[in-house]
Amino acid sequence: MLRLARPEDVEQVHRIYMDAKVAPYLGVDPMGLEPFRVVFAGLLSGGRFYVVERAGAITGFYRIIQFEGRARHVAQLGTLAVDPKWQGTGLAAEIVAGAIEQMQALGVIRVELMAEIDNDRGIAFYRKLGFETEAVLRRAYRRAGDASEIDEVLMVRFLA
Repeated sequence: MLRLARPEDVEQVHRIYMDAKVAPYLGVDPMGLEPFRVVFAGLLSGGRFYVVERAGAITGFYRIIQFEGRARHVAQLGTLAVDPKWQGTGLAAEIVAGAIEQMQALGVIRVELMAEIDNDRGIAFYRKLGFETEAVLRRAYRRAGDASEIDEVLMVRFLA
């Protein structure tokens, strides 16, 4: 089941967000539940932050950020994660397909996403779904404890 995230989802989203297999690729460094509540509130306030449930538990989530004005035909797919227990099951591909349907209904024709250059599995997955590398943003991302920044890959898929 797909639905908009609600405030009471914070603990389940936090569990996935902070998993060692997920946290390196989601834009905030590992943190406890209380400081994460601020991050989660920001995700909710932006709207279009969705969770996917299976058997009553949240198994994944993503966010759609549609641009405004002359760029309203563009949206960013972000904050995409799947519970590691569900990785390799096809759930992530199902999530992206559903998100693309939602974006098409919004009139989006250009979908962008960012992936850290060391996220080989994620980049291969997105390529398999038709995304292409458009650019590399050098030194765009730094994780806590890292000695230096890493690059991010801007990937794009056109829907029309």
